[in-house]
Amino acid sequence: MIEYYDISGCYILRPWAMSIWEVMQTFFDAEIKKMKIKNCYFPLFVSSGVLQKEKDHIEGFAPEVAWVTKSGESELEMPIAIRPTSETVMYPYFSKWIRGHRDLPLRLNQWCNVVRWEFSNPTPFIRSREFLWQEGHTAFATKKEADTEVLEVLELYRRIYEEFLAVPVIKGKKSEHEKFAGGLYTTSVEAFVPNTGRGIEGATSHSLGQNFAKMFEINFENEKGEKSMVWQNSWACTTRTIGVMIMVHGDDKGLVLPPKVAPLQVVVIPECYEDANIWGIFDACADVIKSLEEAGIRAEADYRDNYSPGWKYSHWEMKGVPLRIEIGPKDLANNQVRAVRRDNSAKSDIPMADLVKGVKDMLNNIQQSLFDAATQKRDACIHVVHTWEEFTEALGEKKMILAPWCDEEEVEKDVKTRTNGEMGAAKSLCTPFDQPALPEGTLCFASGKPAKKWTYWGRSY
Repeated sequence: MIEYYDISGCYILRPWAMSIWEVMQTFFDAEIKKMKIKNCYFPLFVSSGVLQKEKDHIEGFAPEVAWVTKSGESELEMPIAIRPTSETVMYPYFSKWIRGHRDLPLRLNQWCNVVRWEFSNPTPFIRSREFLWQEGHTAFATKKEADTEVLEVLELYRRIYEEFLAVPVIKGKKSEHEKFAGGLYTTSVEAFVPNTGRGIEGATSHSLGQNFAKMFEINFENEKGEKSMVWQNSWACTTRTIGVMIMVHGDDKGLVLPPKVAPLQVVVIPECYEDANIWGIFDACADVIKSLEEAGIRAEADYRDNYSPGWKYSHWEMKGVPLRIEIGPKDLANNQVRAVRRDNSAKSDIPMADLVKGVKDMLNNIQQSLFDAATQKRDACIHVVHTWEEFTEALGEKKMILAPWCDEEEVEKDVKTRTNGEMGAAKSLCTPFDQPALPEGTLCFASGKPAKKWTYWGRSY
């Protein structure tokens, strides 16, 4: 999937990883084009004056900004930042391009890399100094239009996780303390990794309100001839998605890849022993590959003669290929193949006449089984609490905690302070859109004040 690089926090994405990213990219790109969102590309570099124009925004990113200060041996007159995100890169040009209501909506997306430099404990896919992402930036005449898009994009992110990566997520809204710096509000899809007991922000869709429009003077003349400010959104999904998938599904044998994103969905392994009809088996393997590829299934055969079938089984299990097909003398004689699932090691024989249907059904079943198993494990880790004592106990058990909260920023900061330890502090993950009933008189688990909502809490990446 990756190779370590000689600069800390940077990783080489090998073809196995890039192929997974490309599957998600193909889906998402097609969906946003249906929404009339167009792709573009803005430069990697940001002038310091532009970057610092929005005070709250740059304060949120300041520790992570990398700066170019030299060209060869010469010091630059003004240091140039490498984009940590592109709001301040793009919005000066939004103000040039938007003049009247007929210029709206302006809906752009770019596929690019960003750099966020200063942090500790880099982790492949999850926390790296450079990563790939898509970032959407849009402007509307009305808040209603902007709010609608925020949720439409968030739904696409849910589909990426649940329909492609087979990872269950919770859609919700971030707290004021955890929202995007400079934005009006932030929505997210939140995943949970049972093996580590940590939540992870899967993707975010932000309403920026009119704050950036004010800073960058993005104004337009409305239909009444009056001067108005636009309403803006930004939204992004990164290669972190791959890391979430790995942690949720992986086991002691290695990767477990959902079929929809697996670079290779089926690997065919010939079992050639002494006195076996080697060429007959090879021909059968080739026929299987041809039939599967013609049906749109990503399949390859492993004909390497310097490795035993057993070694090949372990190799492709480690790489997470969803389905292994074995063809040996017995299978050749019975005009069948042996299929072995990666997710549960179940074996079954498929007649050659039913090959394509049998494989498709099995891949669909694997995809659904992975999602169902991940959902069951996640749900088993969710604990509902009402008091601070219950909260700390559940946190010690590495649970995802649903608790009634008074929705006060100072209380959230206090929770972080009181839970800070070797494993890190707890924080709010999101307030789910799907809210359980909140009986009258329910008190906040942390402050004892009247609760306003249910919110998920836990340690996170």
